[in-house]
Amino acid sequence: MTASEPGTPRTGPHRAELDLDGVRDEPTFLDRCARDLALPQWFGHNWDALDDCLRDLSWWGRPSGYEIRIRGWQRFRAAAPETARTAADVLADAIEYWAPRDTPLTVTFDDQE
Repeated sequence: MTASEPGTPRTGPHRAELDLDGVRDEPTFLDRCARDLALPQWFGHNWDALDDCLRDLSWWGRPSGYEIRIRGWQRFRAAAPETARTAADVLADAIEYWAPRDTPLTVTFDDQE
């Protein structure tokens, strides 16, 4: 089953960068996700809402895939280990959700600064 309708042109992968510089807690992480990932207005700034958004991604159009590059993960994880663990679980669930679809989600952690 494909996500695109017949005749709907597909673009390349949609790319977004999540910059975690200075993020040290859950509310700031969720705010940064809303800003950097251009989450929809209905995003509720909680883990369930982030999970919902990452399983929808309709506001990103009809790309051939989704890519999120995360910068500053190691410092974020050191500053807020429990929050980082929950964030990693939400991201892993989203990756697993998209894996069997024709628009996979890839998340990379770039800590070269």
